[in-house]
Amino acid sequence: MPDLVLLRHGRSTWNDANLFTGWQDVDLSPEGEAEAAQAGRLLREVGVDLRIVHTSVLTRAIRTAEIALHEAGRSWVGVRRSWRLNERHYGALTGEDKKTTAERYGLDQVRVWRRSYDVPPPSLAPDDPRSVASDPRYRDVPAEMIPLAECLKDVVARATPYLRDVIADDLRAEGVKGGAVLVVAHGNSIRALRMVLEAIAEGEISELEIPTGIPYRLRLDDGLEVIEAGYLGDPEAAARAAEAVARQAG
Repeated sequence: MPDLVLLRHGRSTWNDANLFTGWQDVDLSPEGEAEAAQAGRLLREVGVDLRIVHTSVLTRAIRTAEIALHEAGRSWVGVRRSWRLNERHYGALTGEDKKTTAERYGLDQVRVWRRSYDVPPPSLAPDDPRSVASDPRYRDVPAEMIPLAECLKDVVARATPYLRDVIADDLRAEGVKGGAVLVVAHGNSIRALRMVLEAIAEGEISELEIPTGIPYRLRLDDGLEVIEAGYLGDPEAAARAAEAVARQAG
């Protein structure tokens, strides 16, 4: 089977501002652009033979993929995009400062909203200006499937069909054998994919932090069972980056 490589987008402007982002469409920060470039160089240096790429429909993931592919010398590979790979929807927390939110509601409550499996944050009102209902990138998504808030369980429910029906088909495709499939997405959509692929229990998934800009490679058997997995490059750097993500809410 080809390798499956999961890459969280580089830092965004709202990551730098420590704001809940979710489905809000923001761009990479200069640091995020550098992270994307470094990810691409690492993919090239390790010799990952990219054959096809999947991204969400959000700019920060799209640009991370474009920059990484350029650095890897693979700008020509095919790309598929799906809203099913979007970050989780943070509902009424969208655009709020994480530390200020922790001060207002308490750190324990914010941790539940950020990292629990089945507790969503407060929902947006349907007429909230932060709603994406009129965004043209979702014009083909049934209105009832566009969320007003999501927990990780919701992300697993929308990402799993895409993993099983689209990504898995690419992994089994004749033209991809011996190569690799790259997925460039977000912290929670990657957590959802890893939860399914690595059979991570609901009670353990809250401890999984996904660093920005560091490729995570999974080697799979024909049944999509994981043979081995790990971050490319310096594992200590990946651990430090994951710890930094965990500290964002203070």
